[in-house]
Amino acid sequence: MHPSLADDLSRLPELLQSARDFAAREVSGIEARPVVQQGKAPGPRPLPAEGAGAEGALTRFAERWAPGFAATAGSRYLGFVTGGVTPAAVTGDWLTSAYDQNAAGGDNSSASALERETLGWLRELFGLGEAHSGAFVTGATMSNTVGLALAREWLGDRKGIRVSEAGAAALGPVDVLSGSPHSSIPKALSVLGIGRDRLRTVPVLPGGREAVDVARLTEALEALDGRPAVVVANAGTVNTVDFDDLRAIAELKERYDFWLHVDAAFGGFAALSPEHAHLTDGIDAADSVCVDLHKWLNVPYDAAVQFTRHQELQVRVFHNASPYLGLPTGEPDFVHLTPENSRRLRALPAWFSLTAYGREGHREIVERNVAQARRLGAGIAGVPGLRLLAPVRLNVVCFTLAGSATEERVRALGRAVAESGEAFLTPTVLEGTHALRAAFSNWRTAEPDTDRVLAAVTRAVSLSAPVEPVEPVEQRP
Repeated sequence: MHPSLADDLSRLPELLQSARDFAAREVSGIEARPVVQQGKAPGPRPLPAEGAGAEGALTRFAERWAPGFAATAGSRYLGFVTGGVTPAAVTGDWLTSAYDQNAAGGDNSSASALERETLGWLRELFGLGEAHSGAFVTGATMSNTVGLALAREWLGDRKGIRVSEAGAAALGPVDVLSGSPHSSIPKALSVLGIGRDRLRTVPVLPGGREAVDVARLTEALEALDGRPAVVVANAGTVNTVDFDDLRAIAELKERYDFWLHVDAAFGGFAALSPEHAHLTDGIDAADSVCVDLHKWLNVPYDAAVQFTRHQELQVRVFHNASPYLGLPTGEPDFVHLTPENSRRLRALPAWFSLTAYGREGHREIVERNVAQARRLGAGIAGVPGLRLLAPVRLNVVCFTLAGSATEERVRALGRAVAESGEAFLTPTVLEGTHALRAAFSNWRTAEPDTDRVLAAVTRAVSLSAPVEPVEPVEQRP
């Protein structure tokens, strides 16, 4: 054994304490540091020949790299849809590394049983029935990819083809319909050999909506003349958190032959709030469902789940045929359900957080974040030079500059906010208009944080984006 390894093993309790102390300082000081770092990252150094041991590695990391890390787990990082990490989830994640279980199978560890228990809790949380089985994957992109892989196999069944055996080429052209698909959907179609060009965007409802027009979707399905298709419904769009009418879409399955995949990456958490749970009505009728957990469940990256009513197709697509892994009989091991053979026990941080805070604790996070988004939206609406592009439907505030909202001006506004160190927002485009979006999904965020974000945006408007005179714009309903 290398001397450094032997020494580190003998001093493991002290090393873990050093890491614990360093992590505790970083977490406790996260609100005082700039939300994002604007400086240049250190340049690469040669690979060490002998190594400095774990203590030396921690020292070098603290000196060279830690100062440049963004405060993505902090309360004012409102870019993308980024959750924080609850204390219980951190605990579970540290133990995940300490135990280092390969959660692919259940023969020699209770890890798989823990994952199944966690999946059962999540299924209940999101209003899915027992017909749905699930598995943990890395994120929403992989969850969507798994769901669409099952849809591809289902389409093959309709033609008497096993796509998992014959390949995607044997299937021929596929029709995928969606109103406002997330960018991970065409990416998944590319990976699966279906092709990005097979995605057909269906018109959405008028008046600044992103929800699909079910009447137009009906027309698109009718035009297929009986050909089976895939419909990707959205439970929470990225720009405005709009929801397709899932129940109405599910009812179309009585007349048309299609696989219903619901992308509920973060909008699925609306099910936790009595005020918003109706938005997810009908989700149980889906053939496959995507939910991302490192968003609103506030567990560490990376963690998501996928659910499906068709586990037999899932096994057909993802089974790993090898004598040492065994056959997927009875309740299949997870090695037969996802693209991964080796799997980190991503379920453990989620299990810890759900056990620690329960349904009510996570409901409180969702409802508090929604209230904060509404608070910021009301503030933005009152700032000269800014205007909301859509109502604040759930936890995202989408806004732009009044007057000439060019890409250059809007991005300059976003940079100015980031350079202040107070907040981070991400740019987007809604109906051809360049905009910024603030997404609330962090358990740490409180009202004073919302006020600081508003103040930072207001200052940035006055400094980097002078107001241009415009005619009053009637706010969309």
